Amino acid sequence: MALSQDQFDRMVRDMPGFGRDPASVRRRIEAMEALLEGLFVIPGTKRRVGLDSLVGLIPIVGDLATAAMGAWIVWEARNLGMSKWQLTRMAANVGFDTVVGAIPFAGDVFDFLFKSNTKNLRLIRRHLDRHHPSTATIDL
Repeated sequence: MALSQDQFDRMVRDMPGFGRDPASVRRRIEAMEALLEGLFVIPGTKRRVGLDSLVGLIPIVGDLATAAMGAWIVWEARNLGMSKWQLTRMAANVGFDTVVGAIPFAGDVFDFLFKSNTKNLRLIRRHLDRHHPSTATIDL
């Protein structure tokens, strides 16, 4: 049984977290940031580590993969109607993280310290809180 495009769009729209509304976009971006920057905390410290630091250990391929995931966050921000200045700033964060992160050893340390996706999430939250206050969540 094949679904028409209209049926598929209606089904996806009704699934939580898959819509195009700002609240769904916020949840998706927060989930991606948590995956990239905060899968777990290093015991005895408050430093979060995620896929960006771990996959970045694989030369070139790992950095390109995490750059693509970071670019997806910027693309979602564009869909929220963020300004070109904000999008440029976010793209620069991802680009800087990718270029410096590609340097062997020093780049891995840099990936651990420079959390471009967290910086971008902060910009997106500020935009959403100002333009879509109903999407605000309480951080515990």
